[in-house]
Amino acid sequence: MGAVDFRVGGHIFATLASQNQGYGNLMLTPEQQADFVAEQPDIFVPIAGGWGRNGATHVRLATANEDLLEGALRAAWRLRIEKNAKARGTKRSPTARKSTAVKATKKR
Repeated sequence: MGAVDFRVGGHIFATLASQNQGYGNLMLTPEQQADFVAEQPDIFVPIAGGWGRNGATHVRLATANEDLLEGALRAAWRLRIEKNAKARGTKRSPTARKSTAVKATKKR
């Protein structure tokens, strides 16, 4: 999309898509977002619309100190790693795919 993004396992967990407006963006859960906004409403702001309702959160870059930003980035990164692991866990293993292919071949 032309903006700097940060990925793990090929999936975005943070972007600088709103940098021109002074924001970085984090992909959080709605619950994480609520916690960050409640604790630091001058720094964390839900992104408008559906993205924000799903946890996408602006970070006011000029206001956030390095430690706070690092902690927020780590939270988004950790969430993305967990989602990636769950997605891998729901896919069929190569062994399962192979046994299905063998069964289909035997039916012919």
